[in-house]
Amino acid sequence: MTTARRFVGFVALTVAATAVVLLPTGCGRNAAPPPRGPAEVGVVTLAPERVVLSKELPGRTSAFLVAEIRPQVSGLIQQRRFTEGADVRAGELLYQIDPAPYQAAYDQAAAALAVAEAGLPALRSRAARLQELVAIRAVGQQDADDAAAALAQAEANALASKAAVESARINLSYTPIRAPISGRIGKSNVTVGALATAYQPVPLAVIQQLDPIYVDVIQASADLLRLRRNHATTGSAVDESAVRTVRLLLEDGTPYPLPGTLAFRDVTVDPTTGSVTLRLIFPNPDHTLLPGMYVRAIVEEGASDQAILVPQQGVSRDVTGEAYAWVVNAEGKVEQRPLEVDQAIGDRWLVTNGLAAGDRVIVEGQQRVRPGDAVTAVPYAGGSGVGGPAAATR
Repeated sequence: MTTARRFVGFVALTVAATAVVLLPTGCGRNAAPPPRGPAEVGVVTLAPERVVLSKELPGRTSAFLVAEIRPQVSGLIQQRRFTEGADVRAGELLYQIDPAPYQAAYDQAAAALAVAEAGLPALRSRAARLQELVAIRAVGQQDADDAAAALAQAEANALASKAAVESARINLSYTPIRAPISGRIGKSNVTVGALATAYQPVPLAVIQQLDPIYVDVIQASADLLRLRRNHATTGSAVDESAVRTVRLLLEDGTPYPLPGTLAFRDVTVDPTTGSVTLRLIFPNPDHTLLPGMYVRAIVEEGASDQAILVPQQGVSRDVTGEAYAWVVNAEGKVEQRPLEVDQAIGDRWLVTNGLAAGDRVIVEGQQRVRPGDAVTAVPYAGGSGVGGPAAATR
């Protein structure tokens, strides 16, 4: 009897406990979950901007003028009158070749000229007298002809002597070797006492004009075609013959303080590299730029007044690499737009096709939306997408 009572009490306690546990569960079933509203996304409203398109091109510096100093006559170097690495001016004496043999040759030619000219007056008088005597038949015509021939030969010899004197004078003038241009002269390849040979292959020294200085950069021909295509699309024609301002980055990445100009773009494409050469001119008063330095030039390609710029976080790519963006349409629903992206401008992409002014691009919360979803668009706190003129550098 006692055992039966205990069993009945145990069953009653179990039922009561089960009722207590199930009571809140039953109440929870009757409470409906709160309705889920549209997802909130951050958007940027696009507006057209003016963008200056630039291209970053690698290049090397080269001297504006280069003069290789070579002797025009042979002889021993008697003097060197410059300091290696110094600036020299045009006409300044650099080397002195021993002038003694050339001075002697000049004196000899001058003496020969004096001898040739000394007999000319007598020959002229004789030819004139014989010509008068021929008129009165006092002498024969042959004598007069011989006198005239002798005079002509003497005058020719005098002219030859004059040419020899001039040649000797020119050779003598070549013994002092002077700077043909102003610039900075490098090391001397000869010392005093060395034998210099006329027009030798190795220069005595090299002078380079460094202010201004050239920068030669290369640009792919495909970029030229793209540039012309973009101008045709945007209507922003650029006169390639016009001189445009160019900026420069040094080898360590620091900007060069002085702007340069685009002198010309070569008209021939190098078949081995598929590129053309651009020659730039930069002022170089402090000689910061030296020939042969590697630099990067930022060349202006043109400008677009109606460029569409999208923050980079608003542009995604699919598995094939094609760019797209999520856009909130006028009905507040999400659309996926394929894009054509040209280049990066700072932290934004320049979009050439797929978006237009007034479009609202989702830049925050893309992972929570799908095409056709209704969303609540709020301005993105990181930026509005509307700004002033932008500069594009690639």
